[in-house]
Amino acid sequence: MELLGKLNEIFCEVFDDDDIKIAPEMTSNDVDGWDSLSHVNLIVTIETKFNIRFSHKELLTFKNVGDLLNSIRSKITTV
Repeated sequence: MELLGKLNEIFCEVFDDDDIKIAPEMTSNDVDGWDSLSHVNLIVTIETKFNIRFSHKELLTFKNVGDLLNSIRSKITTV
């Protein structure tokens, strides 16, 4: 499965919504229930599922799902 598909599954799991269809331009405003607590749950779940870690500085640079995807992609291809 491609990276976007795997990330979409994580979003569906974290937000308990099987109808979520993420896209690179999406932001927290586009997903019901995406608040600070669910954001922490999302990041922790992504780190666990992909066996990666984000730095605090990195997390502050994410403006949309595309930024998150690019960061994940760079981390899993350098492992």
